[in-house]
Amino acid sequence: MDLRWRLMLATPAGRGKAPPQGAVAGCSASARRGIVPHVTPTRAPAPDGGRVAGPGQPDLLGWAALLTVYLVWGSTYLAIRVVVLALPPLISAGLRFAVAGAVVLAAVTVTRRLRATRPRPRELAGAALVGCLLLVTGNGLVSIGEQHVPSAVAALTIASVPLWVVVFRRASGHRVARGTMVGVAIGFVGVAGMLVPTGLQGAIDPISLAILVVAALSWASGSYLATLIAMPRDPFVSTAAQMLAASAVLVVAGLAIGERPDLAVAQAHPDSVLALAYLIVFGSLLAFTAYAWVLQHWPISRVATYAYVNPLVAVVLGGLILGEPLTIPILLGGAAIVVAVAVVIRQESRHAREPVTPLRA
Repeated sequence: MDLRWRLMLATPAGRGKAPPQGAVAGCSASARRGIVPHVTPTRAPAPDGGRVAGPGQPDLLGWAALLTVYLVWGSTYLAIRVVVLALPPLISAGLRFAVAGAVVLAAVTVTRRLRATRPRPRELAGAALVGCLLLVTGNGLVSIGEQHVPSAVAALTIASVPLWVVVFRRASGHRVARGTMVGVAIGFVGVAGMLVPTGLQGAIDPISLAILVVAALSWASGSYLATLIAMPRDPFVSTAAQMLAASAVLVVAGLAIGERPDLAVAQAHPDSVLALAYLIVFGSLLAFTAYAWVLQHWPISRVATYAYVNPLVAVVLGGLILGEPLTIPILLGGAAIVVAVAVVIRQESRHAREPVTPLRA
C-alpha cells in the first residue's frame, strides 16, 4: 500500500494560487478536502476541466503516468504478500523505506530543493509524525496483516481510507455533502459485509483482518493530520523525511518484537528479495514520481481514479498470480467499497471549488 494512498484535504486550488502544504502522501488541493492520499505538488494542480500542461502537450504522457500509478500501486499488495512470506514484515518494510528515502533525499540535495525550501525543525518533526502514521502503523501493519490475509482482501480493506478521512473531516466540524456521506455509508457496509462473514467463517484470521482495519484508520488519520500541522513545503523533501523517520521506527519495532534480520537474510527466497526490490524501485520511487507529475498536469478528479482502480488491479493480480480465492462476501463487499470510493471522489470533485465551512466557529 504505498504511498498512495495520500491524502486529501481542504481548499480549492487553481492556477496562480499558492499550493497547499503536504506530505508523502502529501496532498493535493482536493486531496485536502479529504479524498486522495498522496503528494503536494510544487505548483497548484490543474482545476477540474483543464490542465496546467502547455499547449500541444500530448495526452499520451499523462496517460502513461496515470497507467503507471494504476498498475504499480495496484500491484504493491501482491508484492508485499510475496515479501512477507519469507522476510520479516517490519524490518523488510524499514529497509524498503530507508533505501527509497535515501534516494529521494539524495535527489533533493543534488537538485538543491532542500536548500531552497530550508524546512524548519518543526516541519521535519511534523513530517516524521505523519510518516509514522502512514508508513509504520499504516504500511507496517499491512505487511503484518498480509502474512495471513490475501493481498486482494488487504487492498480492498485499505481502499476504505478515503471514507475514513471523510469521517474525520465530519467529526472535526466540516460540512460534508449528503452524497459524500451516502458513499461513505455504502463503503462501510461493504467493509463489514466483506470482513465479518469472512472472519466468522474462519476463512481468514480475524485478528489479521482487524490489523488491516487499524492500518486503514492509521493511514487516514495521518492523511488528515498532514493538513493540520506544519509540513515541509516541498513534497519530495517531505517524502524523504517521512520515509527515513518511518524506516528507523519500523526497524526498531521489528527488532523489539523478535524479528531476526540475520535469519531472514540466510533464509530469504529469491522471489521475496525481488518483490522487495520491486517495491523500492517501482512502488516507492517510479509510481510516486509519476503521481506527482500527473497531479500537476491533470484535473484531480481524473487523477483520483487511482483510489478505486488500484484495489481492482490488486484483486485481479492476486487471483491470477497467487491463486487467491474470491468468495461471494469478498466480491460483493469489495464491489461496494470500490463503488463507494468512486461516489465519494465524484462528490468531492464536484464541490472542490467550494470553501470548506466548519459547522461551528
